[in-house]
Amino acid sequence: MTRPDFFRFHNGDKVALPFSQDEYDTRLMGLRSAMDATGAEVAVLTSMQNIAYYSGFLYCSFGRPYGLVVTASDAVTISAGIDAGQPWRRCATDNLTYTDWARDNFWRAVAHVAGTGRAVGYEGDHLTLGQKGRLDAVLSPRESVDLAPATMQQRMRKSPAEIELIRAGAAVADVGGYAIRDAVREGTREIDVAMAGRDAMELEIARRFPDAEYRDTWVWFQSGLNTDGAHNPVTARQLQRGDILSLNTFPMISGYYTALERTMFVGEVDAASLEIWQANVAAHEYGMSLLKPGTTCAEVTHAINAFLEDRGLLQYRSFGYGHSFGVLSHYYGREAGLELREDIDTVLEPGMVISMEPMLTIPQGQPGAGGYREHDILIVTGTGAENITGYPYGPAFNVVG
Repeated sequence: MTRPDFFRFHNGDKVALPFSQDEYDTRLMGLRSAMDATGAEVAVLTSMQNIAYYSGFLYCSFGRPYGLVVTASDAVTISAGIDAGQPWRRCATDNLTYTDWARDNFWRAVAHVAGTGRAVGYEGDHLTLGQKGRLDAVLSPRESVDLAPATMQQRMRKSPAEIELIRAGAAVADVGGYAIRDAVREGTREIDVAMAGRDAMELEIARRFPDAEYRDTWVWFQSGLNTDGAHNPVTARQLQRGDILSLNTFPMISGYYTALERTMFVGEVDAASLEIWQANVAAHEYGMSLLKPGTTCAEVTHAINAFLEDRGLLQYRSFGYGHSFGVLSHYYGREAGLELREDIDTVLEPGMVISMEPMLTIPQGQPGAGGYREHDILIVTGTGAENITGYPYGPAFNVVG
Protein backbone atom coordinates (compact mmCIF):
# COMPACT_ATOMS: atom_id res chain seq x y z
CA MET A 1 0.00 0.00 0.00
CA THR A 2 1.32 3.44 -0.93
CA ARG A 3 0.80 5.84 1.92
CA PRO A 4 0.38 9.48 0.82
CA ASP A 5 2.01 12.37 2.68
CA PHE A 6 -1.22 14.36 2.36
CA PHE A 7 -4.50 14.21 0.48
CA ARG A 8 -7.88 15.89 0.15
CA PHE A 9 -10.63 14.34 2.27
CA HIS A 10 -13.70 16.43 1.47
CA ASN A 11 -16.09 14.24 3.40
CA GLY A 12 -19.61 15.67 3.40
CA ASP A 13 -20.85 19.14 2.56
CA LYS A 14 -19.79 22.47 3.97
CA VAL A 15 -21.82 23.47 7.04
CA ALA A 16 -23.00 26.83 8.35
CA LEU A 17 -20.04 28.83 9.69
CA PRO A 18 -20.14 31.69 12.20
CA PHE A 19 -19.92 34.20 9.34
CA SER A 20 -20.73 34.47 5.65
CA GLN A 21 -18.33 33.58 2.85
CA ASP A 22 -18.14 37.29 2.00
CA GLU A 23 -16.95 38.01 5.54
CA TYR A 24 -14.11 35.48 5.27
CA ASP A 25 -13.21 36.72 1.78
CA THR A 26 -12.96 40.26 3.13
CA ARG A 27 -10.69 39.11 5.95
CA LEU A 28 -8.44 37.27 3.50
CA MET A 29 -8.30 40.39 1.35
CA GLY A 30 -7.07 42.29 4.39
CA LEU A 31 -4.43 39.65 5.03
CA ARG A 32 -3.24 39.80 1.42
CA SER A 33 -2.96 43.59 1.72
CA ALA A 34 -0.76 43.09 4.78
CA MET A 35 1.31 40.56 2.85
CA ASP A 36 1.81 43.07 0.02
CA ALA A 37 2.81 45.76 2.50
CA THR A 38 5.43 43.54 4.15
CA GLY A 39 6.71 41.82 1.03
CA ALA A 40 5.42 38.36 1.96
CA GLU A 41 4.49 36.24 -1.05
CA VAL A 42 2.84 33.54 1.04
CA ALA A 43 1.48 33.44 4.59
CA VAL A 44 1.82 30.34 6.75
CA LEU A 45 -0.42 30.90 9.76
CA THR A 46 -0.30 28.43 12.64
CA SER A 47 -2.19 29.92 15.61
CA MET A 48 -5.72 28.99 16.60
CA GLN A 49 -6.80 32.62 16.53
CA ASN A 50 -5.62 33.39 13.00
CA ILE A 51 -6.69 30.12 11.42
CA ALA A 52 -10.15 30.56 12.95
CA TYR A 53 -10.33 34.25 12.05
CA TYR A 54 -9.43 33.81 8.38
CA SER A 55 -11.00 30.40 7.68
CA GLY A 56 -13.63 29.67 10.35
CA PHE A 57 -11.90 26.44 11.44
CA LEU A 58 -10.90 26.22 15.12
CA TYR A 59 -8.51 23.33 15.53
CA CYS A 60 -7.83 20.97 18.43
CA SER A 61 -4.07 20.42 18.43
CA PHE A 62 -3.32 17.60 20.90
CA GLY A 63 0.34 18.09 19.98
CA ARG A 64 -0.15 18.18 16.21
CA PRO A 65 0.59 21.25 14.05
CA TYR A 66 -2.14 22.96 12.03
CA GLY A 67 -1.91 25.68 9.44
CA LEU A 68 -3.56 28.03 7.00
CA VAL A 69 -1.54 28.75 3.85
CA VAL A 70 -2.53 31.89 1.95
CA THR A 71 -1.11 32.96 -1.40
CA ALA A 72 -2.29 35.61 -3.85
CA SER A 73 -4.85 33.19 -5.24
CA ASP A 74 -5.30 30.33 -2.76
CA ALA A 75 -6.23 29.76 0.88
CA VAL A 76 -5.92 26.21 2.26
CA THR A 77 -6.20 24.89 5.79
CA ILE A 78 -3.78 22.08 6.67
CA SER A 79 -5.19 19.59 9.17
CA ALA A 80 -4.28 16.25 10.72
CA GLY A 81 -5.75 12.95 9.57
CA ILE A 82 -7.25 12.29 12.99
CA ASP A 83 -9.84 15.02 12.26
CA ALA A 84 -11.05 13.34 9.03
CA GLY A 85 -13.47 15.60 7.13
CA GLN A 86 -14.43 17.96 9.96
CA PRO A 87 -11.86 20.67 9.06
CA TRP A 88 -13.11 20.67 5.45
CA ARG A 89 -16.72 20.97 6.52
CA ARG A 90 -15.95 23.78 8.98
CA CYS A 91 -13.73 26.05 6.95
CA ALA A 92 -14.46 28.69 4.31
CA THR A 93 -11.41 27.65 2.27
CA ASP A 94 -9.91 24.55 0.68
CA ASN A 95 -8.41 21.92 2.98
CA LEU A 96 -5.54 19.42 2.83
CA THR A 97 -5.24 16.51 5.27
CA TYR A 98 -1.73 15.38 6.20
CA THR A 99 -0.90 11.88 7.42
CA ASP A 100 1.43 10.88 10.23
CA TRP A 101 3.14 8.02 8.34
CA ALA A 102 6.32 10.09 8.13
CA ARG A 103 7.78 13.02 10.04
CA ASP A 104 7.22 16.49 8.53
CA ASN A 105 4.23 15.51 6.42
CA PHE A 106 2.58 18.65 7.78
CA TRP A 107 5.35 20.78 6.27
CA ARG A 108 5.24 18.83 3.02
CA ALA A 109 1.54 19.68 2.75
CA VAL A 110 2.34 23.32 3.50
CA ALA A 111 5.03 23.33 0.81
CA HIS A 112 2.59 21.83 -1.70
CA VAL A 113 0.54 25.03 -1.44
CA ALA A 114 3.20 27.57 -0.50
CA GLY A 115 6.00 26.51 -2.81
CA THR A 116 9.67 26.90 -1.92
CA GLY A 117 12.22 29.68 -2.11
CA ARG A 118 9.63 32.41 -1.54
CA ALA A 119 9.19 35.27 0.96
CA VAL A 120 7.20 33.58 3.73
CA GLY A 121 5.11 35.36 6.33
CA TYR A 122 4.70 33.59 9.67
CA GLU A 123 3.53 34.33 13.21
CA GLY A 124 6.53 35.23 15.33
CA ASP A 125 4.47 35.17 18.53
CA HIS A 126 3.24 31.62 17.92
CA LEU A 127 5.62 29.50 15.81
CA THR A 128 8.08 27.70 18.09
CA LEU A 129 11.80 27.71 17.41
CA GLY A 130 11.58 24.03 16.52
CA GLN A 131 8.77 24.52 14.00
CA LYS A 132 10.43 27.61 12.56
CA GLY A 133 13.45 25.39 11.92
CA ARG A 134 11.25 22.88 10.08
CA LEU A 135 9.65 25.70 8.03
CA ASP A 136 13.12 26.87 6.99
CA ALA A 137 14.29 23.35 6.17
CA VAL A 138 11.28 22.39 4.04
CA LEU A 139 10.23 25.70 2.46
CA SER A 140 13.74 27.19 2.07
CA PRO A 141 12.38 30.75 2.23
CA ARG A 142 14.48 33.46 0.63
CA GLU A 143 13.04 35.78 3.29
CA SER A 144 10.97 35.44 6.48
CA VAL A 145 8.45 38.10 7.51
CA ASP A 146 6.66 38.30 10.87
CA LEU A 147 2.97 38.86 10.07
CA ALA A 148 1.73 38.56 13.65
CA PRO A 149 1.58 42.33 14.32
CA ALA A 150 -0.38 43.00 11.13
CA THR A 151 -2.88 40.19 11.75
CA MET A 152 -3.42 41.40 15.31
CA GLN A 153 -4.12 44.92 14.05
CA GLN A 154 -6.71 43.53 11.64
CA ARG A 155 -8.41 41.44 14.33
CA MET A 156 -8.61 44.44 16.69
CA ARG A 157 -11.00 46.22 14.33
CA LYS A 158 -14.31 44.36 14.37
CA SER A 159 -16.69 44.02 11.45
CA PRO A 160 -20.44 44.53 11.95
CA ALA A 161 -20.90 40.76 11.81
CA GLU A 162 -18.33 40.25 14.56
CA ILE A 163 -19.97 42.89 16.73
CA GLU A 164 -23.32 41.14 16.32
CA LEU A 165 -21.77 37.87 17.54
CA ILE A 166 -20.06 39.62 20.46
CA ARG A 167 -23.38 41.21 21.48
CA ALA A 168 -24.92 37.76 21.59
CA GLY A 169 -22.00 36.50 23.67
CA ALA A 170 -22.43 39.31 26.18
CA ALA A 171 -26.13 38.43 26.52
CA VAL A 172 -25.21 34.77 27.11
CA ALA A 173 -22.72 35.82 29.80
CA ASP A 174 -25.57 37.67 31.54
CA VAL A 175 -27.66 34.47 31.48
CA GLY A 176 -24.83 32.68 33.26
CA GLY A 177 -24.59 35.50 35.78
CA TYR A 178 -28.23 35.26 36.76
CA ALA A 179 -27.99 31.46 37.08
CA ILE A 180 -25.00 31.88 39.41
CA ARG A 181 -26.82 34.49 41.49
CA ASP A 182 -29.73 32.07 41.93
CA ALA A 183 -27.37 29.27 42.98
CA VAL A 184 -25.50 31.15 45.73
CA ARG A 185 -26.35 29.77 49.18
CA GLU A 186 -24.47 29.29 52.43
CA GLY A 187 -22.92 25.82 52.40
CA THR A 188 -22.95 25.50 48.61
CA ARG A 189 -19.59 24.64 47.02
CA GLU A 190 -17.85 26.88 44.49
CA ILE A 191 -17.94 24.05 41.94
CA ASP A 192 -21.72 23.63 42.26
CA VAL A 193 -22.33 27.33 41.64
CA ALA A 194 -19.91 27.32 38.70
CA MET A 195 -21.67 24.35 37.08
CA ALA A 196 -25.03 26.11 37.32
CA GLY A 197 -23.65 29.10 35.42
CA ARG A 198 -21.87 27.01 32.81
CA ASP A 199 -24.88 24.79 32.12
CA ALA A 200 -27.16 27.80 31.69
CA MET A 201 -24.78 29.40 29.19
CA GLU A 202 -24.27 26.26 27.12
CA LEU A 203 -28.03 25.79 26.83
CA GLU A 204 -28.43 29.42 25.79
CA ILE A 205 -25.66 29.18 23.20
CA ALA A 206 -27.27 26.07 21.72
CA ARG A 207 -30.62 27.88 21.57
CA ARG A 208 -29.17 30.94 19.84
CA PHE A 209 -26.70 29.10 17.58
CA PRO A 210 -28.14 25.71 16.62
CA ASP A 211 -25.52 25.19 13.85
CA ALA A 212 -22.46 25.91 15.99
CA GLU A 213 -19.89 23.67 17.64
CA TYR A 214 -20.07 23.77 21.45
CA ARG A 215 -16.88 23.83 23.48
CA ASP A 216 -14.78 25.74 25.99
CA THR A 217 -17.54 27.71 27.79
CA TRP A 218 -16.55 27.94 31.45
CA VAL A 219 -17.02 29.70 34.80
CA TRP A 220 -14.57 30.81 37.44
CA PHE A 221 -16.56 31.27 40.64
CA GLN A 222 -14.36 32.16 43.59
CA SER A 223 -15.00 32.81 47.29
CA GLY A 224 -13.10 34.21 50.25
CA LEU A 225 -9.33 34.09 49.86
CA ASN A 226 -9.78 32.46 46.44
CA THR A 227 -10.96 35.83 45.05
CA ASP A 228 -7.49 37.39 45.31
CA GLY A 229 -6.53 36.46 41.72
CA ALA A 230 -8.62 37.04 38.62
CA HIS A 231 -7.82 33.61 37.14
CA ASN A 232 -7.90 31.40 40.24
CA PRO A 233 -9.49 28.00 39.49
CA VAL A 234 -12.74 26.82 41.04
CA THR A 235 -12.50 24.75 44.24
CA ALA A 236 -14.87 22.71 46.43
CA ARG A 237 -14.82 25.34 49.20
CA GLN A 238 -18.24 25.84 50.82
CA LEU A 239 -19.66 29.36 50.90
CA GLN A 240 -20.01 31.07 54.29
CA ARG A 241 -22.12 34.04 55.32
CA GLY A 242 -20.24 37.29 54.75
CA ASP A 243 -17.92 35.76 52.13
CA ILE A 244 -16.72 37.93 49.29
CA LEU A 245 -17.43 36.25 45.95
CA SER A 246 -16.18 36.72 42.40
CA LEU A 247 -18.61 35.80 39.61
CA ASN A 248 -16.89 35.19 36.25
CA THR A 249 -18.79 33.78 33.26
CA PHE A 250 -17.07 33.04 29.94
CA PRO A 251 -19.25 31.87 27.06
CA MET A 252 -17.40 30.69 23.95
CA ILE A 253 -19.20 30.94 20.61
CA SER A 254 -17.28 29.62 17.60
CA GLY A 255 -13.97 30.71 19.10
CA TYR A 256 -15.26 34.11 20.21
CA TYR A 257 -14.88 34.95 23.90
CA THR A 258 -17.06 37.24 26.00
CA ALA A 259 -17.15 37.72 29.75
CA LEU A 260 -19.09 38.98 32.75
CA GLU A 261 -17.33 39.55 36.07
CA ARG A 262 -18.91 40.81 39.29
CA THR A 263 -18.12 41.19 42.98
CA MET A 264 -20.74 39.61 45.27
CA PHE A 265 -21.18 38.86 48.97
CA VAL A 266 -23.06 36.06 50.72
CA GLY A 267 -25.89 37.43 52.83
CA GLU A 268 -24.16 40.56 54.17
CA VAL A 269 -21.20 42.85 53.58
CA ASP A 270 -19.17 44.46 56.38
CA ALA A 271 -18.44 48.19 56.43
CA ALA A 272 -14.76 47.94 55.43
CA SER A 273 -15.53 45.68 52.49
CA LEU A 274 -18.42 47.89 51.39
CA GLU A 275 -16.10 50.91 51.27
CA ILE A 276 -13.58 49.13 49.03
CA TRP A 277 -16.34 47.71 46.85
CA GLN A 278 -17.96 51.09 46.32
CA ALA A 279 -14.60 52.67 45.48
CA ASN A 280 -13.92 50.01 42.84
CA VAL A 281 -17.41 50.48 41.38
CA ALA A 282 -16.68 54.21 41.17
CA ALA A 283 -13.40 53.48 39.35
CA HIS A 284 -15.31 51.16 37.01
CA GLU A 285 -17.87 53.82 36.15
CA TYR A 286 -15.18 56.47 35.73
CA GLY A 287 -13.18 54.16 33.48
CA MET A 288 -16.16 53.44 31.25
CA SER A 289 -16.74 57.18 30.82
CA LEU A 290 -13.19 57.54 29.46
CA LEU A 291 -13.61 55.08 26.58
CA LYS A 292 -13.97 57.35 23.57
CA PRO A 293 -12.53 57.44 20.05
CA GLY A 294 -9.27 59.37 19.87
CA THR A 295 -8.21 58.45 23.41
CA THR A 296 -5.21 56.17 23.89
CA CYS A 297 -5.15 53.08 26.07
CA ALA A 298 -2.35 54.64 28.11
CA GLU A 299 -4.33 57.83 28.71
CA VAL A 300 -7.28 55.85 30.06
CA THR A 301 -4.94 53.86 32.29
CA HIS A 302 -3.17 56.89 33.75
CA ALA A 303 -6.50 58.59 34.49
CA ILE A 304 -7.84 55.58 36.43
CA ASN A 305 -4.50 55.27 38.22
CA ALA A 306 -4.86 58.87 39.43
CA PHE A 307 -8.46 58.21 40.49
CA LEU A 308 -7.38 55.26 42.66
CA GLU A 309 -4.28 57.00 43.99
CA ASP A 310 -6.40 59.91 45.23
CA ARG A 311 -8.31 57.35 47.33
CA GLY A 312 -5.22 55.58 48.63
CA LEU A 313 -5.99 52.39 46.70
CA LEU A 314 -3.64 52.29 43.71
CA GLN A 315 -1.22 49.93 45.46
CA TYR A 316 -3.96 47.27 45.47
CA ARG A 317 -4.37 47.24 41.67
CA SER A 318 -3.03 43.97 40.25
CA PHE A 319 -3.33 44.21 36.40
CA GLY A 320 -4.47 46.40 33.51
CA TYR A 321 -7.97 47.81 33.27
CA GLY A 322 -9.28 46.07 30.15
CA HIS A 323 -8.60 44.24 26.90
CA SER A 324 -9.93 43.53 23.42
CA PHE A 325 -12.48 40.87 22.45
CA GLY A 326 -12.83 38.62 19.43
CA VAL A 327 -11.24 35.26 18.52
CA LEU A 328 -9.91 34.73 22.00
CA SER A 329 -9.85 32.28 24.88
CA HIS A 330 -7.74 31.66 27.95
CA TYR A 331 -5.26 29.70 25.83
CA TYR A 332 -5.15 31.57 22.52
CA GLY A 333 -5.72 34.85 20.77
CA ARG A 334 -4.72 37.75 23.03
CA GLU A 335 -4.75 41.06 21.14
CA ALA A 336 -2.03 42.72 23.20
CA GLY A 337 -2.17 45.94 21.19
CA LEU A 338 -5.58 46.79 22.65
CA GLU A 339 -5.12 46.54 26.40
CA LEU A 340 -5.63 49.28 28.98
CA ARG A 341 -2.07 49.49 30.31
CA GLU A 342 0.52 52.20 30.71
CA ASP A 343 2.69 50.87 27.87
CA ILE A 344 -0.04 50.65 25.19
CA ASP A 345 -0.44 53.76 23.02
CA THR A 346 -3.12 52.39 20.68
CA VAL A 347 -5.75 55.01 19.87
CA LEU A 348 -9.33 53.87 20.39
CA GLU A 349 -11.39 53.75 17.18
CA PRO A 350 -15.05 53.11 16.37
CA GLY A 351 -15.58 49.36 15.94
CA MET A 352 -13.09 48.32 18.57
CA VAL A 353 -14.48 46.24 21.44
CA ILE A 354 -12.87 46.53 24.85
CA SER A 355 -13.60 45.70 28.48
CA MET A 356 -13.46 47.90 31.53
CA GLU A 357 -12.46 45.76 34.52
CA PRO A 358 -10.68 47.42 37.43
CA MET A 359 -9.65 45.05 40.22
CA LEU A 360 -8.42 45.73 43.74
CA THR A 361 -6.94 42.95 45.89
CA ILE A 362 -6.77 43.63 49.64
CA PRO A 363 -4.42 41.16 51.39
CA GLN A 364 -5.65 38.69 53.98
CA GLY A 365 -5.59 40.11 57.49
CA GLN A 366 -6.52 43.65 56.43
CA PRO A 367 -10.03 45.11 56.74
CA GLY A 368 -12.00 44.39 53.57
CA ALA A 369 -9.69 41.56 52.50
CA GLY A 370 -10.43 39.95 49.15
CA GLY A 371 -10.50 40.62 45.43
CA TYR A 372 -12.97 43.17 44.01
CA ARG A 373 -13.63 43.20 40.27
CA GLU A 374 -16.32 44.50 37.91
CA HIS A 375 -16.22 43.83 34.17
CA ASP A 376 -18.32 45.21 31.34
CA ILE A 377 -17.87 44.97 27.56
CA LEU A 378 -18.04 48.16 25.51
CA ILE A 379 -18.14 48.87 21.79
CA VAL A 380 -16.34 52.06 20.81
CA THR A 381 -18.68 54.26 18.76
CA GLY A 382 -18.26 57.54 16.88
CA THR A 383 -18.80 59.59 20.04
CA GLY A 384 -18.17 57.32 23.02
CA ALA A 385 -18.76 53.70 23.90
CA GLU A 386 -21.83 51.46 24.13
CA ASN A 387 -22.00 49.12 27.11
CA ILE A 388 -23.41 45.75 25.98
CA THR A 389 -23.26 44.05 29.40
CA GLY A 390 -26.64 43.97 31.12
CA TYR A 391 -26.12 42.22 34.47
CA PRO A 392 -26.12 44.85 37.28
CA TYR A 393 -23.02 45.64 39.34
CA GLY A 394 -22.68 46.90 42.90
CA PRO A 395 -24.02 46.19 46.41
CA ALA A 396 -27.69 46.90 45.70
CA PHE A 397 -27.99 43.76 43.52
CA ASN A 398 -25.10 41.55 44.49
CA VAL A 399 -25.44 40.86 48.19
CA VAL A 400 -27.19 37.53 47.75
CA GLY A 401 -28.07 34.20 49.30
